Amino acid sequence: MRLPRDPWRIRAAALAARALPGLRARARAPGGHDAYFAGLQEALRRAGIAEPTLVIDRARLAGNIETVRAALSGGGLALRAVTKSLQAPALLGAVLDGAGTSRMMVFNGVMLDEIAAFRPGGDVLLGRPLPAVQVAAFLRAHAGDPAPAARPQWLIDSGQRLAQYAEIARAQATPMRINLEIDVGLHRGGFADEAVLAAVIELALAEPLIQVAGLMGYDTHAAGAPDPAAETARASARLQRARDLLVARLGGDPGSLTLNTAGSLTYPLHLSDGVANEVAVGSAFVKPTRFDAPALKNHLPAAFIAQPVLKAVEPALIPRLEGLADALETIDPNTRRGFFVYGGYGDARPVSPPGLAFSPLYGVRAMLTGPAGVTLEQDDFVFLRPTESEGVLLQFGDLAVYDGGEITERWRTFKVAA
Repeated sequence: MRLPRDPWRIRAAALAARALPGLRARARAPGGHDAYFAGLQEALRRAGIAEPTLVIDRARLAGNIETVRAALSGGGLALRAVTKSLQAPALLGAVLDGAGTSRMMVFNGVMLDEIAAFRPGGDVLLGRPLPAVQVAAFLRAHAGDPAPAARPQWLIDSGQRLAQYAEIARAQATPMRINLEIDVGLHRGGFADEAVLAAVIELALAEPLIQVAGLMGYDTHAAGAPDPAAETARASARLQRARDLLVARLGGDPGSLTLNTAGSLTYPLHLSDGVANEVAVGSAFVKPTRFDAPALKNHLPAAFIAQPVLKAVEPALIPRLEGLADALETIDPNTRRGFFVYGGYGDARPVSPPGLAFSPLYGVRAMLTGPAGVTLEQDDFVFLRPTESEGVLLQFGDLAVYDGGEITERWRTFKVAA
């Protein structure tokens, strides 16, 4: 329910709600933390943590890794872990080791440097085309480095970018592997025209220092389609036509190519299509709220933001509307209690205790409100789930690992720019 700010409208709405109770907003389920979050709160207290902290549930993380591993086993699909969704070395390492893969997808030059040091033996594919300046800088920094991670597959989305990369390869006398991005329906980039793709393949083959290593077709748009399976099939058909074109021109063993597709929301839809040979997955391992989708029903949320409560107030007073607290509660019983937490929310939604939401009247993400029955006091914790893992994992310092009912260790994150 959208609450009015004008005092006269608030009074009028309150009178109407008293006369016609059906006009009142429905009270959200109040209460305290359930057993899971009560246990997490006590574990944070025992660990002496009293600042905003991002928590990783190790058991749930392991369960999500096993869910992905089991889904891919026996189907001919390898896993490529998306590093921008797993922005701590130990977190990324847990996924790589648990899933038994060395394949990673990287999205910027800073993370490339981090991965080259963290997993030098890793098989790296770029998830976006990088500016030529970044590519040249990375190659100069890693000249002569024999580690596989120092020789990634660079993503190509146009003939112009191929020409830039080929010039870098010649200038530095450095071989470069490239992967061609195919527009399979997302329209964010890549080759949609097969004639243009064929011409770019010919240009690449004419460059002695350029090796075409495969194709990438990202299809996250399919998750939002009325029929995700049908849209995924159309995306796979586009990727297959590009694959057939590339194989016909390159010859050799098509199994040696990197044929990448999917994302966390669509990987389960590719388990039997037989086109790609690997899928990219990242956020599904920690399952932020944007990934609450039918395709990931077997995954559990494994990342939470813990926010200490600095002040609990009742009634919740809105600046310049202090005298209307009772009227506001009449309109919406979820405005009775107010809670101010430490701050630095990230992009997240409150999940425990139940009944909390950010007040739309107080200001942007400044005060949480809930009904009278919310049992939350000073020095308790509010728990939120990130809507995304990308970037949010970097906002709270070292991650706290919740395992066996205790905070067992802290995991440092990658550099903020990664």
